Amino acid sequence: MTARRVGLWSAVGIGVGSMLGAGVFSDMWVTVLAAGRWYLLALAIAAVVAVANALSTAQLAATHPVAGGAYAYGRAELSEWAGHVAGAAFLVGKTASVALAATILGSSVAPGRPQMTATVAILLVWALNARGITRTAWGATVIALLVSSVLIALIVVAATAPTTFGWFAYAPLTEQPGGASVLLASLGMGPGGLAQVPTAAAAAFFAFAGYARIATLGEEVREPATTIPRAIVLALAFVLALYLGLGVALALRVGYDGLLAPPDGGSGDSVVAPLERLADAVGFPGALVAVVAVLSVAGAMLAVMAGTGRTAMAMARHGDLPGLFARQGQAGVPWRAELAVALIAIGLVWTPGVSLLLVSVATVLTYYAVANAAAISQTRGRRQASLRVPVAVSVVGLVGCVSLALVAAPAATGQGAGWVLAVLVVVVLGWPTLRIVTRRRA
Repeated sequence: MTARRVGLWSAVGIGVGSMLGAGVFSDMWVTVLAAGRWYLLALAIAAVVAVANALSTAQLAATHPVAGGAYAYGRAELSEWAGHVAGAAFLVGKTASVALAATILGSSVAPGRPQMTATVAILLVWALNARGITRTAWGATVIALLVSSVLIALIVVAATAPTTFGWFAYAPLTEQPGGASVLLASLGMGPGGLAQVPTAAAAAFFAFAGYARIATLGEEVREPATTIPRAIVLALAFVLALYLGLGVALALRVGYDGLLAPPDGGSGDSVVAPLERLADAVGFPGALVAVVAVLSVAGAMLAVMAGTGRTAMAMARHGDLPGLFARQGQAGVPWRAELAVALIAIGLVWTPGVSLLLVSVATVLTYYAVANAAAISQTRGRRQASLRVPVAVSVVGLVGCVSLALVAAPAATGQGAGWVLAVLVVVVLGWPTLRIVTRRRA
Protein backbone atom coordinates (compact mmCIF):
# COMPACT_ATOMS: atom_id res chain seq x y z
CA MET A 1 0.00 0.00 0.00
CA THR A 2 1.41 3.39 -0.98
CA ALA A 3 1.45 6.54 1.17
CA ARG A 4 -1.64 8.79 1.09
CA ARG A 5 -0.36 12.21 0.04
CA VAL A 6 -3.11 13.68 -2.16
CA GLY A 7 -5.68 16.04 -0.61
CA LEU A 8 -9.01 17.39 -1.91
CA TRP A 9 -7.77 20.29 -4.04
CA SER A 10 -4.90 18.31 -5.49
CA ALA A 11 -7.44 15.62 -6.41
CA VAL A 12 -9.68 18.25 -8.03
CA GLY A 13 -6.64 19.58 -9.89
CA ILE A 14 -5.86 16.12 -11.26
CA GLY A 15 -9.48 15.69 -12.39
CA VAL A 16 -9.72 19.12 -14.04
CA GLY A 17 -6.28 18.74 -15.57
CA SER A 18 -7.26 15.38 -17.04
CA MET A 19 -10.37 16.84 -18.68
CA LEU A 20 -8.84 20.11 -19.90
CA GLY A 21 -6.39 18.32 -22.12
CA ALA A 22 -6.37 16.92 -25.60
CA GLY A 23 -10.16 16.98 -25.97
CA VAL A 24 -10.92 20.65 -25.50
CA PHE A 25 -8.05 21.75 -27.78
CA SER A 26 -8.63 19.09 -30.45
CA ASP A 27 -10.82 18.94 -33.56
CA MET A 28 -13.50 17.34 -31.40
CA TRP A 29 -15.39 20.63 -31.74
CA VAL A 30 -15.66 20.13 -35.51
CA THR A 31 -17.57 16.89 -34.96
CA VAL A 32 -19.73 18.50 -32.26
CA LEU A 33 -20.69 21.52 -34.37
CA ALA A 34 -21.41 19.21 -37.33
CA ALA A 35 -24.69 18.54 -35.52
CA GLY A 36 -25.74 22.08 -36.46
CA ARG A 37 -28.54 23.49 -34.35
CA TRP A 38 -28.47 20.24 -32.35
CA TYR A 39 -24.90 20.65 -31.06
CA LEU A 40 -26.04 21.65 -27.57
CA LEU A 41 -28.09 18.46 -27.44
CA ALA A 42 -24.94 16.48 -28.24
CA LEU A 43 -23.06 18.26 -25.45
CA ALA A 44 -25.98 17.65 -23.09
CA ILE A 45 -26.04 13.91 -23.87
CA ALA A 46 -22.29 13.63 -23.27
CA ALA A 47 -22.68 15.60 -20.04
CA VAL A 48 -25.53 13.42 -18.76
CA VAL A 49 -23.55 10.25 -19.42
CA ALA A 50 -20.49 11.80 -17.78
CA VAL A 51 -22.47 12.87 -14.69
CA ALA A 52 -24.02 9.40 -14.31
CA ASN A 53 -20.58 7.79 -14.71
CA ALA A 54 -19.05 10.20 -12.22
CA LEU A 55 -21.69 9.56 -9.56
CA SER A 56 -21.44 5.79 -9.99
CA THR A 57 -17.64 5.99 -9.79
CA ALA A 58 -17.79 8.24 -6.73
CA GLN A 59 -20.08 5.77 -4.96
CA LEU A 60 -17.75 2.87 -5.76
CA ALA A 61 -14.62 4.82 -4.85
CA ALA A 62 -16.06 5.62 -1.43
CA THR A 63 -16.58 1.89 -0.81
CA HIS A 64 -13.37 0.65 -2.46
CA PRO A 65 -10.59 3.25 -1.95
CA VAL A 66 -7.95 1.22 -3.80
CA ALA A 67 -5.93 1.64 -6.98
CA GLY A 68 -7.38 0.47 -10.26
CA GLY A 69 -10.72 2.28 -10.57
CA ALA A 70 -13.41 0.27 -12.38
CA TYR A 71 -11.03 -2.67 -12.68
CA ALA A 72 -11.10 -3.06 -8.90
CA TYR A 73 -14.81 -2.24 -8.68
CA GLY A 74 -15.71 -4.79 -11.35
CA ARG A 75 -13.78 -7.52 -9.54
CA ALA A 76 -15.30 -6.66 -6.17
CA GLU A 77 -18.92 -6.20 -7.23
CA LEU A 78 -19.29 -8.33 -10.38
CA SER A 79 -16.62 -10.89 -11.19
CA GLU A 80 -12.94 -11.23 -11.98
CA TRP A 81 -13.88 -11.40 -15.64
CA ALA A 82 -15.81 -8.12 -15.53
CA GLY A 83 -12.89 -6.45 -13.78
CA HIS A 84 -10.55 -7.73 -16.46
CA VAL A 85 -12.78 -6.29 -19.20
CA ALA A 86 -12.76 -2.89 -17.49
CA GLY A 87 -9.02 -2.92 -16.89
CA ALA A 88 -8.16 -3.97 -20.42
CA ALA A 89 -10.50 -1.34 -21.90
CA PHE A 90 -9.01 1.36 -19.69
CA LEU A 91 -5.43 0.48 -20.59
CA VAL A 92 -6.17 0.47 -24.32
CA GLY A 93 -8.24 3.66 -24.21
CA LYS A 94 -5.93 5.69 -22.06
CA THR A 95 -2.79 4.57 -23.85
CA ALA A 96 -4.48 5.83 -27.03
CA SER A 97 -5.29 9.06 -25.16
CA VAL A 98 -1.64 9.56 -24.23
CA ALA A 99 -0.64 9.03 -27.86
CA LEU A 100 -3.32 11.44 -29.11
CA ALA A 101 -2.38 14.11 -26.57
CA ALA A 102 1.29 13.79 -27.49
CA THR A 103 0.42 14.07 -31.20
CA ILE A 104 -1.57 17.25 -30.59
CA LEU A 105 1.29 18.66 -28.54
CA GLY A 106 3.80 17.72 -31.23
CA SER A 107 1.70 19.33 -33.97
CA SER A 108 1.47 22.54 -31.93
CA VAL A 109 5.14 22.79 -31.03
CA ALA A 110 6.81 21.40 -34.15
CA PRO A 111 4.35 20.93 -37.04
CA GLY A 112 7.14 19.70 -39.31
CA ARG A 113 8.20 16.87 -36.98
CA PRO A 114 5.23 16.11 -34.70
CA GLN A 115 6.14 12.45 -34.09
CA MET A 116 9.60 13.22 -32.78
CA THR A 117 8.31 15.98 -30.49
CA ALA A 118 5.49 13.71 -29.31
CA THR A 119 7.98 10.96 -28.48
CA VAL A 120 10.11 13.31 -26.40
CA ALA A 121 7.01 14.63 -24.61
CA ILE A 122 5.88 11.12 -23.64
CA LEU A 123 9.30 10.26 -22.24
CA LEU A 124 9.48 13.52 -20.28
CA VAL A 125 6.04 12.94 -18.77
CA TRP A 126 7.03 9.42 -17.78
CA ALA A 127 10.22 10.73 -16.13
CA LEU A 128 8.28 13.35 -14.13
CA ASN A 129 5.65 10.84 -13.01
CA ALA A 130 8.36 8.43 -11.92
CA ARG A 131 9.50 10.96 -9.30
CA GLY A 132 6.27 10.66 -7.28
CA ILE A 133 2.54 11.37 -7.19
CA THR A 134 2.92 14.64 -5.25
CA ARG A 135 4.84 16.17 -8.14
CA THR A 136 2.25 14.84 -10.57
CA ALA A 137 -0.62 16.33 -8.53
CA TRP A 138 1.17 19.66 -8.06
CA GLY A 139 2.01 19.97 -11.75
CA ALA A 140 -1.51 19.01 -12.87
CA THR A 141 -3.12 21.48 -10.43
CA VAL A 142 -0.95 24.45 -11.46
CA ILE A 143 -1.53 23.74 -15.14
CA ALA A 144 -5.29 23.36 -14.57
CA LEU A 145 -5.42 26.78 -12.87
CA LEU A 146 -3.53 28.51 -15.69
CA VAL A 147 -5.54 26.87 -18.47
CA SER A 148 -8.88 27.48 -16.76
CA SER A 149 -8.06 31.17 -16.29
CA VAL A 150 -7.24 31.67 -19.97
CA LEU A 151 -10.32 29.75 -21.18
CA ILE A 152 -12.61 31.75 -18.87
CA ALA A 153 -11.07 34.96 -20.22
CA LEU A 154 -11.64 33.73 -23.79
CA ILE A 155 -15.31 32.99 -23.03
CA VAL A 156 -15.79 36.44 -21.48
CA VAL A 157 -14.23 38.19 -24.48
CA ALA A 158 -16.34 36.11 -26.88
CA ALA A 159 -19.49 36.99 -24.93
CA THR A 160 -18.80 40.74 -24.82
CA ALA A 161 -17.16 41.49 -28.19
CA PRO A 162 -19.35 43.09 -30.91
CA THR A 163 -20.86 40.54 -33.28
CA THR A 164 -22.98 40.38 -36.41
CA PHE A 165 -24.50 37.09 -35.32
CA GLY A 166 -27.61 36.67 -33.26
CA TRP A 167 -27.59 35.20 -29.76
CA PHE A 168 -27.92 31.69 -31.15
CA ALA A 169 -25.96 30.88 -34.29
CA TYR A 170 -28.36 28.09 -35.24
CA ALA A 171 -31.75 29.78 -34.94
CA PRO A 172 -34.77 27.74 -33.83
CA LEU A 173 -36.65 25.93 -36.60
CA THR A 174 -39.75 28.10 -36.17
CA GLU A 175 -37.75 31.19 -37.16
CA GLN A 176 -36.48 29.63 -40.40
CA PRO A 177 -38.34 30.03 -43.72
CA GLY A 178 -39.92 26.84 -45.03
CA GLY A 179 -40.07 25.27 -41.59
CA ALA A 180 -41.23 21.81 -42.73
CA SER A 181 -38.42 21.38 -45.28
CA VAL A 182 -35.84 22.66 -42.80
CA LEU A 183 -37.09 20.17 -40.23
CA LEU A 184 -36.74 17.30 -42.71
CA ALA A 185 -33.25 18.47 -43.67
CA SER A 186 -32.24 18.68 -40.04
CA LEU A 187 -33.09 15.00 -39.64
CA GLY A 188 -30.71 13.99 -42.46
CA MET A 189 -27.28 12.43 -42.30
CA GLY A 190 -25.33 15.49 -43.43
CA PRO A 191 -23.83 18.25 -41.27
CA GLY A 192 -26.51 19.96 -39.25
CA GLY A 193 -28.74 16.90 -39.09
CA LEU A 194 -30.19 15.30 -36.00
CA ALA A 195 -28.61 12.02 -37.12
CA GLN A 196 -25.20 13.57 -36.40
CA VAL A 197 -26.02 13.96 -32.70
CA PRO A 198 -24.89 10.47 -31.54
CA THR A 199 -21.48 10.84 -33.22
CA ALA A 200 -21.16 14.39 -31.89
CA ALA A 201 -22.05 13.21 -28.39
CA ALA A 202 -19.50 10.39 -28.56
CA ALA A 203 -16.79 12.85 -29.64
CA ALA A 204 -17.79 15.30 -26.89
CA PHE A 205 -17.50 12.54 -24.31
CA PHE A 206 -13.78 12.37 -25.04
CA ALA A 207 -13.39 15.90 -23.70
CA PHE A 208 -15.25 14.98 -20.49
CA ALA A 209 -13.30 11.80 -19.81
CA GLY A 210 -10.92 12.33 -16.93
CA TYR A 211 -13.29 13.29 -14.13
CA ALA A 212 -12.73 9.97 -12.38
CA ARG A 213 -8.98 9.82 -12.91
CA ILE A 214 -8.43 10.35 -9.20
CA ALA A 215 -10.35 7.14 -8.48
CA THR A 216 -7.53 5.16 -10.11
CA LEU A 217 -5.17 6.72 -7.53
CA GLY A 218 -7.34 5.60 -4.61
CA GLU A 219 -4.45 4.31 -2.50
CA GLU A 220 -2.69 7.70 -2.52
CA VAL A 221 -5.61 9.95 -1.47
CA ARG A 222 -6.13 11.15 2.10
CA GLU A 223 -9.56 10.24 3.56
CA PRO A 224 -10.56 8.62 0.24
CA ALA A 225 -14.14 7.79 1.25
CA THR A 226 -14.98 11.51 1.31
CA THR A 227 -12.19 13.13 -0.73
CA ILE A 228 -12.62 11.10 -3.93
CA PRO A 229 -16.41 11.63 -4.36
CA ARG A 230 -16.11 15.37 -3.61
CA ALA A 231 -13.18 15.78 -6.00
CA ILE A 232 -15.02 14.01 -8.82
CA VAL A 233 -18.18 16.10 -8.43
CA LEU A 234 -16.31 19.42 -8.09
CA ALA A 235 -14.04 18.77 -11.07
CA LEU A 236 -16.88 17.67 -13.33
CA ALA A 237 -19.19 20.57 -12.39
CA PHE A 238 -16.46 23.12 -13.14
CA VAL A 239 -15.53 21.62 -16.50
CA LEU A 240 -19.17 21.19 -17.54
CA ALA A 241 -19.71 24.93 -17.12
CA LEU A 242 -16.50 25.70 -19.01
CA TYR A 243 -17.37 23.46 -21.97
CA LEU A 244 -20.85 24.91 -22.24
CA GLY A 245 -19.39 28.39 -22.47
CA LEU A 246 -16.86 27.33 -25.10
CA GLY A 247 -19.46 25.46 -27.14
CA VAL A 248 -21.80 28.46 -27.29
CA ALA A 249 -18.89 30.82 -28.06
CA LEU A 250 -17.66 28.63 -30.92
CA ALA A 251 -21.14 28.34 -32.43
CA LEU A 252 -21.73 32.10 -32.18
CA ARG A 253 -18.36 33.37 -33.33
CA VAL A 254 -16.98 30.69 -35.66
CA GLY A 255 -19.58 28.10 -36.63
CA TYR A 256 -19.16 24.77 -38.36
CA ASP A 257 -18.19 26.23 -41.74
CA GLY A 258 -15.70 28.53 -40.05
CA LEU A 259 -13.97 25.59 -38.39
CA LEU A 260 -13.54 23.85 -41.75
CA ALA A 261 -12.45 26.89 -43.76
CA PRO A 262 -8.70 27.17 -44.45
CA PRO A 263 -6.96 29.97 -42.55
CA ASP A 264 -6.30 33.29 -44.28
CA GLY A 265 -3.39 32.86 -46.62
CA GLY A 266 -3.31 29.12 -46.01
CA SER A 267 -4.23 26.08 -48.01
CA GLY A 268 -6.92 23.52 -47.42
CA ASP A 269 -4.29 21.35 -45.75
CA SER A 270 -3.45 24.01 -43.18
CA VAL A 271 -4.62 23.29 -39.64
CA VAL A 272 -5.83 25.81 -37.09
CA ALA A 273 -7.18 24.47 -33.80
CA PRO A 274 -10.82 25.40 -33.06
CA LEU A 275 -10.04 27.48 -29.98
CA GLU A 276 -7.34 29.37 -31.87
CA ARG A 277 -9.94 30.18 -34.53
CA LEU A 278 -12.24 31.44 -31.79
CA ALA A 279 -9.45 33.62 -30.40
CA ASP A 280 -8.79 35.10 -33.85
CA ALA A 281 -12.51 35.77 -34.37
CA VAL A 282 -12.87 37.82 -31.17
CA GLY A 283 -9.45 39.49 -31.04
CA PHE A 284 -8.06 37.37 -28.21
CA PRO A 285 -4.29 36.65 -28.25
CA GLY A 286 -4.02 33.46 -30.28
CA ALA A 287 -0.47 32.85 -29.09
CA LEU A 288 -1.71 32.69 -25.50
CA VAL A 289 -4.27 30.03 -26.44
CA ALA A 290 -1.54 28.05 -28.22
CA VAL A 291 0.70 28.19 -25.14
CA VAL A 292 -2.03 27.04 -22.73
CA ALA A 293 -2.98 24.31 -25.20
CA VAL A 294 0.52 22.88 -24.91
CA LEU A 295 0.45 23.22 -21.11
CA SER A 296 -3.00 21.67 -20.90
CA VAL A 297 -2.14 18.68 -23.05
CA ALA A 298 1.04 18.14 -21.03
CA GLY A 299 -0.97 18.28 -17.77
CA ALA A 300 -3.49 15.78 -19.10
CA MET A 301 -0.69 13.45 -20.13
CA LEU A 302 0.70 13.60 -16.57
CA ALA A 303 -2.62 12.63 -15.01
CA VAL A 304 -3.60 10.05 -17.63
CA MET A 305 -0.29 8.23 -17.53
CA ALA A 306 -0.38 8.17 -13.72
CA GLY A 307 -3.88 6.66 -13.70
CA THR A 308 -3.05 4.14 -16.40
CA GLY A 309 0.06 3.00 -14.56
CA ARG A 310 -1.92 2.44 -11.35
CA THR A 311 -4.53 0.39 -13.19
CA ALA A 312 -1.81 -1.74 -14.75
CA MET A 313 -0.28 -2.16 -11.27
CA ALA A 314 -3.63 -3.30 -9.83
CA MET A 315 -4.10 -5.78 -12.68
CA ALA A 316 -0.59 -7.15 -12.20
CA ARG A 317 -1.29 -7.74 -8.49
CA HIS A 318 -4.13 -10.07 -9.44
CA GLY A 319 -2.24 -11.85 -12.19
CA ASP A 320 -4.01 -10.19 -15.14
CA LEU A 321 -0.68 -8.68 -16.23
CA PRO A 322 2.95 -9.77 -15.68
CA GLY A 323 3.99 -9.42 -12.04
CA LEU A 324 6.83 -6.99 -12.78
CA PHE A 325 4.23 -4.25 -13.43
CA ALA A 326 3.11 -4.52 -9.78
CA ARG A 327 6.50 -3.42 -8.51
CA GLN A 328 6.94 0.13 -7.27
CA GLY A 329 9.98 2.35 -7.10
CA GLN A 330 11.28 4.25 -4.07
CA ALA A 331 8.73 7.03 -4.66
CA GLY A 332 5.88 4.49 -4.56
CA VAL A 333 5.32 4.81 -8.33
CA PRO A 334 4.75 1.78 -10.61
CA TRP A 335 7.32 3.17 -13.04
CA ARG A 336 7.69 -0.08 -14.97
CA ALA A 337 3.97 -0.14 -15.76
CA GLU A 338 4.07 3.52 -16.78
CA LEU A 339 7.12 2.87 -18.95
CA ALA A 340 5.22 0.12 -20.78
CA VAL A 341 2.33 2.54 -21.38
CA ALA A 342 4.77 5.18 -22.61
CA LEU A 343 6.46 2.82 -25.08
CA ILE A 344 3.15 1.58 -26.50
CA ALA A 345 1.92 5.18 -26.84
CA ILE A 346 5.09 6.06 -28.73
CA GLY A 347 4.39 3.16 -31.08
CA LEU A 348 0.87 4.51 -31.70
CA VAL A 349 2.26 7.98 -32.40
CA TRP A 350 4.33 6.55 -35.24
CA THR A 351 1.46 4.41 -36.62
CA PRO A 352 -0.43 6.19 -39.44
CA GLY A 353 -4.14 5.94 -40.11
CA VAL A 354 -5.32 5.16 -36.56
CA SER A 355 -8.33 7.09 -35.20
CA LEU A 356 -6.91 7.51 -31.71
CA LEU A 357 -9.77 9.71 -30.48
CA LEU A 358 -12.54 7.28 -31.36
CA VAL A 359 -10.56 4.24 -30.21
CA SER A 360 -10.13 5.98 -26.87
CA VAL A 361 -13.82 6.91 -26.69
CA ALA A 362 -15.07 3.39 -27.51
CA THR A 363 -12.82 1.64 -25.00
CA VAL A 364 -13.24 4.16 -22.17
CA LEU A 365 -17.02 3.96 -22.57
CA THR A 366 -16.67 0.19 -22.12
CA TYR A 367 -14.68 0.83 -18.94
CA TYR A 368 -17.36 3.12 -17.52
CA ALA A 369 -20.10 0.70 -18.53
CA VAL A 370 -18.52 -1.84 -16.19
CA ALA A 371 -18.33 0.82 -13.47
CA ASN A 372 -22.05 1.55 -13.82
CA ALA A 373 -22.87 -2.16 -13.78
CA ALA A 374 -20.81 -2.53 -10.60
CA ALA A 375 -22.68 0.39 -9.00
CA ILE A 376 -26.04 -1.20 -9.91
CA SER A 377 -24.83 -4.42 -8.35
CA GLN A 378 -24.03 -2.89 -4.97
CA THR A 379 -26.56 -3.67 -2.28
CA ARG A 380 -27.74 -0.84 -0.08
CA GLY A 381 -25.80 -2.18 2.86
CA ARG A 382 -22.50 -2.06 0.95
CA ARG A 383 -22.84 1.57 -0.05
CA GLN A 384 -21.44 4.43 1.98
CA ALA A 385 -24.26 6.08 3.91
CA SER A 386 -23.04 9.53 2.86
CA LEU A 387 -23.26 8.74 -0.86
CA ARG A 388 -26.03 6.45 -2.04
CA VAL A 389 -26.51 7.12 -5.71
CA PRO A 390 -29.94 6.03 -7.00
CA VAL A 391 -29.79 2.87 -9.10
CA ALA A 392 -31.61 4.71 -11.90
CA VAL A 393 -28.60 7.04 -12.28
CA SER A 394 -26.27 4.11 -12.84
CA VAL A 395 -28.74 2.54 -15.27
CA VAL A 396 -28.73 5.78 -17.31
CA GLY A 397 -24.94 5.72 -17.28
CA LEU A 398 -24.80 2.09 -18.39
CA VAL A 399 -27.27 2.58 -21.25
CA GLY A 400 -25.54 5.78 -22.32
CA CYS A 401 -22.08 4.18 -22.32
CA VAL A 402 -23.16 1.16 -24.36
CA SER A 403 -25.10 3.34 -26.84
CA LEU A 404 -22.25 5.79 -27.45
CA ALA A 405 -19.73 2.94 -27.65
CA LEU A 406 -21.80 1.37 -30.43
CA VAL A 407 -21.56 4.68 -32.27
CA ALA A 408 -17.84 5.22 -31.71
CA ALA A 409 -16.62 1.68 -32.37
CA PRO A 410 -17.59 1.43 -36.07
CA ALA A 411 -16.17 4.87 -36.79
CA ALA A 412 -12.93 3.94 -35.03
CA THR A 413 -12.24 0.65 -36.78
CA GLY A 414 -14.21 0.73 -40.06
CA GLN A 415 -17.75 -0.47 -40.57
CA GLY A 416 -16.98 -4.19 -40.84
CA ALA A 417 -14.55 -4.58 -37.94
CA GLY A 418 -16.44 -1.92 -36.00
CA TRP A 419 -19.68 -3.87 -35.89
CA VAL A 420 -17.80 -6.98 -34.80
CA LEU A 421 -16.33 -4.96 -31.95
CA ALA A 422 -19.77 -3.57 -31.14
CA VAL A 423 -21.24 -7.07 -30.93
CA LEU A 424 -18.39 -8.13 -28.65
CA VAL A 425 -19.11 -5.16 -26.38
CA VAL A 426 -22.78 -6.19 -26.13
CA VAL A 427 -21.88 -9.80 -25.39
CA VAL A 428 -19.19 -8.89 -22.87
CA LEU A 429 -21.45 -6.48 -21.00
CA GLY A 430 -24.75 -8.30 -21.52
CA TRP A 431 -24.12 -11.33 -19.34
CA PRO A 432 -23.10 -9.48 -16.14
CA THR A 433 -25.84 -6.91 -16.69
CA LEU A 434 -28.49 -9.66 -17.00
CA ARG A 435 -27.11 -11.31 -13.88
CA ILE A 436 -27.31 -8.00 -12.00
CA VAL A 437 -30.87 -7.24 -13.08
CA THR A 438 -32.13 -10.70 -12.11
CA ARG A 439 -30.27 -10.85 -8.81
CA ARG A 440 -32.44 -10.24 -5.76
CA ARG A 441 -31.24 -7.06 -4.08
CA ALA A 442 -30.65 -7.19 -0.38
